[in-house]
Amino acid sequence: MFVSIKKKTLITVALIIVTVVSLCLLLIPFSARAAAADVNKTVVIDAGHGGVDGGVQGINTGTKESDLNLAIARALKKELENNGYNVVMTRSGSDGLYGLSSKNRKQKDMAARKEIIAKANADLVISIHQNFYPRSQIRGAQVFYAPGSDVGKQMADSMQSAINTNLAACSRTAMPGDYYILQCSSVPSLLVECGFLSNPEDEKLLVDAAYQQKIAYTLMSAIGGILDVNSTRPDGV
Repeated sequence: MFVSIKKKTLITVALIIVTVVSLCLLLIPFSARAAAADVNKTVVIDAGHGGVDGGVQGINTGTKESDLNLAIARALKKELENNGYNVVMTRSGSDGLYGLSSKNRKQKDMAARKEIIAKANADLVISIHQNFYPRSQIRGAQVFYAPGSDVGKQMADSMQSAINTNLAACSRTAMPGDYYILQCSSVPSLLVECGFLSNPEDEKLLVDAAYQQKIAYTLMSAIGGILDVNSTRPDGV
């Protein structure tokens, strides 16, 4: 009888342990579990503008585009790293990528970004920006890709679809854009205009940390799909 009771007790304890361990695994956030896996992909995040070049400003708050770009870039960096990606930032602080005494600051800034991308051996470049338009009713995030790039269009369409599904008032179409950052290297590159600082509704959202985090999560999710589909970097992008 004693042996039988002891055996039943051990079985009960074992079942309890298994149950507790299973519950703990379920409670661990997906991103934390994914962080343990090395996805062997490198993403360059380019926070547009910086330094004396603040970009556009919010019509109500006066918030500089460069500050919002950096905030969203940092949030995206954290999301990607939590999910096992290698991340390289073109800028991590508020300064531009040039010396204060430099002439042709914009040219040197863009050349420095190009060099960072080249050294990163990246699989994808994401450039973060904010939009502005004279008609204040225009709003919503939009993705741009290098003109003539079929692969860029495919990637941009995928990211735009995720944005249209998850972010506020977005029903836009990805478009080719004649931007330097999209064409300065052979690395597939996308530029994301996260919203219009000329639109009061967009501006209110964009300056909110929780919405910035939502943008970052949406972009991270889209990047996962893009890099899974295009696991080998295409030539001639």
